[in-house]
Amino acid sequence: MYRLQSLAARSLIAGALDHCTPLTQTSLTGVRHKSQGPSVEKCGQMRFITAEAKASAGRLDGKMREKTLTMDTLNPQVKAVEYAVRGPIVIKAGEIERYLEEGGTKPFSEVIKANIGDAHAMGQQPITFLRQVVALCTFPELMDSPSFPEDAKWRARRILQGCGGHSLGSYSASPGVECIRKDIAAYIEQRDEGVPSDWENIYLTTGASDGIMTILRLLVSGKDSSRTGVMIPIPQYPLYSAAISEMDAVQVNYYLDEDNCWALDINELHRAHQAAKQHCQPRVICIINPGNPTGQVQSKKCIEEVLHFAYEENLFVMSDEVYQDNVYAPDCQFHSFKKVLYEMGPEYFSSVELVSFHSTSKGYTGECGFRGGYMEVINMDPEVKAQLVKLLSVRLCPPLAGQAAMDVIVNPPQPEEHTFKQFHQEKSSVLGALAEKAKLTEQILNAVPGIKCNPVQGAMYAFPRIFIPPKAVEEAKALGMQPDMLYCLRLLEETGICVVPGSGDIPLPHDFLEEHDLKSAIFGLERFFFGLFICLWPELKKACE
Repeated sequence: MYRLQSLAARSLIAGALDHCTPLTQTSLTGVRHKSQGPSVEKCGQMRFITAEAKASAGRLDGKMREKTLTMDTLNPQVKAVEYAVRGPIVIKAGEIERYLEEGGTKPFSEVIKANIGDAHAMGQQPITFLRQVVALCTFPELMDSPSFPEDAKWRARRILQGCGGHSLGSYSASPGVECIRKDIAAYIEQRDEGVPSDWENIYLTTGASDGIMTILRLLVSGKDSSRTGVMIPIPQYPLYSAAISEMDAVQVNYYLDEDNCWALDINELHRAHQAAKQHCQPRVICIINPGNPTGQVQSKKCIEEVLHFAYEENLFVMSDEVYQDNVYAPDCQFHSFKKVLYEMGPEYFSSVELVSFHSTSKGYTGECGFRGGYMEVINMDPEVKAQLVKLLSVRLCPPLAGQAAMDVIVNPPQPEEHTFKQFHQEKSSVLGALAEKAKLTEQILNAVPGIKCNPVQGAMYAFPRIFIPPKAVEEAKALGMQPDMLYCLRLLEETGICVVPGSGDIPLPHDFLEEHDLKSAIFGLERFFFGLFICLWPELKKACE
């Protein structure tokens, strides 16, 4: 075998050298003979030209070769994308962090990032059982260790049996590992108290964001007035506006009612839909429940109204239910859109197209880095579903570790298992702490003059209103920035607290108010909002003291 490889290599080298004749040749006696043509060394220099030589060769009349990709040739939809939770304020926070690390001085010793729901980065501890199962899947040799409970081992064995080569390093089928999809379907049936779930309608995704982007790609089409209109809540999670811009769809804003704890008003849906039909074709409505960044939990009645609206207007429903475990208000309860749709009767359940999303990133686990998630597809046209599978196949499959983490969330320890007690204690501790911080967030913000905050019923964020003084508004105008951007920038520079400007979640110009007869009390320039990750309130309170 090694001889064959050696002969092949020699043949390849000989073939390369056939293209150049050496200046000198050496006989078997060691005598060097002159010959015509370039040397082997010279030939090598010509063939394997250096990067510097290439750069010199690329100059024409002293000018460097022009770049193919410039801001002029860049996809204009990419330039239109904005993503506030990782925008300029966050970049500035990173600069301040490096400044402090290099010995610089500020009125504070560290930057506290309240701009994004990254629970583990803020100190939340992982759920032991989830990490045990993923560790066993990643390194099966640990199956022999007595440190790992049998409950975790049998789950890991089951997951690995569904993986190619019994390895988490293999590709899975594009929709995900089959046994995990079946576990998710069983979880949904239990969550929705018997509403049937078909595992073949379950697709594993790289976080919920991947699923949302994939479904939007299927939905966006048309040009000019026939372009797809996507109805999204305002305030919104900036993923939606960013995706709509990137795909050159039309963003159709419907505004949540701040005075009614950010409730969704069905009359507002009708207004937004009717206005949008003048310049696009609304085809999809996106719902975030519990709300991000507003923290509201929708009532069953509200969900029924939304689904009836979608039924009447022939809209595709995308239900972002990533925060379904994060409900804190005692008078609130999570209702899945699928369950409510089922209870509305066969006429609705057999016809309304619905996709719901869930993730490992939030809930009580906060496992953002695993990028695990799933979506359940209801009533999608079979031919379109085949196109969905094709689209999913292009990205091969979601990360296997994320799929394993998702399996633990939908298939946790049961009361009869040895690990249940510890798992239940850890889960209750995380959710209890989040509920306490949600209440603390509301109380502290409302105690600050010039700030008003609704109760945080669920999810992981507060979206308070900031009454910015007129002089600050004028200064912001003079600097060419939004007042809330100036507020957040000053907050960062003076206290080290990084929050998200609300204008990233409320993307509208000031003159929109008069055109559409909205309440200036919510969207006037002197009143803005910022998003705040509630896991941080003890740290924020300490930083401000």
